[in-house]
Amino acid sequence: MVDVTISEAAEKLKSGAVVAFATETVYGLGADATDPAAVAKIYAAKGRPDFNPLICHIADLSQLDGLVSVDERARRLAKAFWPGALTLVLPRRPDCPVAPAVSAGLPSLALRMPAHPQARELLRLVGRPVAAPSANRSGHVSPTTAQHVRDSLGPDIAVLDGGPCPVGLESTVIGLTGPQATLLRPGGVAAEEIERILGEPLARPQDMKLESPGMLLKHYAPRLPVRLEVAAPLPGKQEGLLSFGPPLPGFAHVVPLSVSGDLVEAAANLYAGLHELDEQAGLDGIAVMPIPGHGLGQAINDRLTRAARGR
Repeated sequence: MVDVTISEAAEKLKSGAVVAFATETVYGLGADATDPAAVAKIYAAKGRPDFNPLICHIADLSQLDGLVSVDERARRLAKAFWPGALTLVLPRRPDCPVAPAVSAGLPSLALRMPAHPQARELLRLVGRPVAAPSANRSGHVSPTTAQHVRDSLGPDIAVLDGGPCPVGLESTVIGLTGPQATLLRPGGVAAEEIERILGEPLARPQDMKLESPGMLLKHYAPRLPVRLEVAAPLPGKQEGLLSFGPPLPGFAHVVPLSVSGDLVEAAANLYAGLHELDEQAGLDGIAVMPIPGHGLGQAINDRLTRAARGR
């Protein structure tokens, strides 16, 4: 493993290397967003299709106007939720210095200001936008610890260890390229809270065009098959259980997302739970108890539905 300090990570990013680092959502695999060769290393390391755009991370609001066209909706959402688990997709400025590959050729750019103090300091030291999708092989379960990164990407990736990610789910992605704000991906900020700030409902995508990260139908998938809305074990099967509330009996291995039924706690434990069950010997699959669909439950169910489709 290649553990690096924050100053070493910043120097590596400025020199065109990739570095994995913690955010409050998941670990990201970062590269200088203005360097096309560096951005290409992200796609290569992850095995990510180059038509799937990346999120660009910034340290300060002052960077925003040099990258994208910002409207009043964006300013209100940034004021309410940045730094935090919200990504805004906005029209790229004609003179935007971010490499086109970050946007996968789209005329828009996905931007976020992370809340994790180590990530903020790293971005400040780099002084440039940093493209950073989740630090795992494409389509696999997202990493919420440094060890998850090493297990997925191997021992040669430089990792800035920032501890476990407290939110544990990727950011909510809001599209602001049209007349109505669109929920492109549910995530760490509940859609209801965003609608409250905007004063209007969010639209949903009308087609399957990849306008942002996290929209692939098959995504966040463990090795084992995933079964959702489970009320009882399958006869003759050795299944692991992701429980929500009091666990069901009869499962070979149980990982509680939240014994008390707390959606914030469940979100923080989701990916770690999937990793744990996927690594258990002798299991035939992963069963998941029902998760309520409100608040962060929308994002949890989104990830589980994609995981259940397989890789």
